[in-house]
Amino acid sequence: MTAILKVDTIQDTSGNNIINESSDTITIGASGDTIALAGTTVTGITQGITVADQWRLTTTTNDGTNADITSNWERVDTAGAGFIGSAMAESSGVFTFPSTGMYLVATSWYIIASSDGSATIRTQVTQNNSSYVDASIANAHSSGNSTCPSNYIVDVTDTSNVKVKFRTTSFASGTSIYGETSITYTGVWFIRLGDT
Repeated sequence: MTAILKVDTIQDTSGNNIINESSDTITIGASGDTIALAGTTVTGITQGITVADQWRLTTTTNDGTNADITSNWERVDTAGAGFIGSAMAESSGVFTFPSTGMYLVATSWYIIASSDGSATIRTQVTQNNSSYVDASIANAHSSGNSTCPSNYIVDVTDTSNVKVKFRTTSFASGTSIYGETSITYTGVWFIRLGDT
């Protein structure tokens, strides 16, 4: 037996609108209401950002060295630091994502350059947990101190195989990346934007 209930508004016993339909828009609840959905599976709803993590270098590193940045990483621990969801995992400078999805990898490098030239930091991505390719580059083109950003969106289809690391190139003697343990001079932010 098929039953059809045709209404524009459903109210609670106090006369407050619970569900209202107008011009093909369905409104559930009212401003200030809390909507609880029973059960564990909800489809068709975008969850928004489910992972936001931040890391930094704790000390100055890679002085005159053209190599992966393999040490001195810490998850930001200054009072008031904010995070969403699970943390990234870091081992010898290789970052592993906590879940699949589209991630923004945003970086800010505080480079101390000894002389005119091009000090470069490369964001590198692997899709097979082996071969890394350059994804984005930050450059300092003069002597002195400079802050250089670099951003990239990574499609993490498999957390065992898709990973990120960072590498310095064109670092002359006396050129390094500045780091500090109590404030973020050089930092990396990982934000999950949505599903893969």
